[in-house]
Amino acid sequence: MSWKVERVVEHAYETGEGPLYHPDEHCLYWVDIPNGHMYRYDLDTGEHEQCYSGSPVGGFTIQADGSLLLFKADGEITVWDNGREETIIKEIPEERGSRFNDVIAGPEGRVYCGTMPPEGRLYCLDTDGTVTMLISDVAVSNGLGFSPDQAKVYFAETDAETIWSFDYDATTGDLSNRRTFVETVGGPGSPDGLTVDAEGYVWSARWNGGCVVRHDPENGQIVDRVQLPARKVSCITFGGPEYDQAYVTTATAGNDRSVEGDGAGALFRFTPDVNGVPEFQSRVGL
Repeated sequence: MSWKVERVVEHAYETGEGPLYHPDEHCLYWVDIPNGHMYRYDLDTGEHEQCYSGSPVGGFTIQADGSLLLFKADGEITVWDNGREETIIKEIPEERGSRFNDVIAGPEGRVYCGTMPPEGRLYCLDTDGTVTMLISDVAVSNGLGFSPDQAKVYFAETDAETIWSFDYDATTGDLSNRRTFVETVGGPGSPDGLTVDAEGYVWSARWNGGCVVRHDPENGQIVDRVQLPARKVSCITFGGPEYDQAYVTTATAGNDRSVEGDGAGALFRFTPDVNGVPEFQSRVGL
């Protein structure tokens, strides 16, 4: 499918990541991980600003009270509210020297949060602040998404070239019955961030693939592909009041645009012929 792709923010971010639409503010937030920056784009005015500078943020969620829950280096988790910050968890000892990488809030307000190698893990942060390790030895924990019926969770493991599917238990928060949804070896790039649209199809950003692809939930087949002028496409989300716009982050990874593409690091937008759904909000400590 050929959809018009526009550059929303023209900037060569080193690792633009984790775009998330804030419905209360009508803004899109995203981060530049290595530089420890977070940005905010106003959908009404078209203006954007840097709103946070500090420890690298590998992912974040929107809390039910409108604040943001930031997942940082060394397992640190903080609540950020327009510059005011409060620490929820100072560190996870096993993650010293590592950092979080991509997170998602679940229907009950828990957060599923992954970390980077050498010993990547996937954790569940419960609403009372309890952290439980779910999966170990993850080869770059990445995008997460819930099926519309909340029966399944998708999870991208980048260096394993695989998107997994799990059964989701709403009562306990457990993920079980791990199976392969998609293997990307030989395809366009490696699976990075992902989201699920209102029809249950899985949109996957492809690192080193220069595109986002849409997978059929029944068989994993690619049914749509959107090319971008950047090799390292890092994440996709839906936003806007009707969730009818797709926003995509990209990265330079410290390289020159002559290598990574003339749009590397920019924030992009396109309007597909399917809507997304609102992301769940976390309720940690509320």
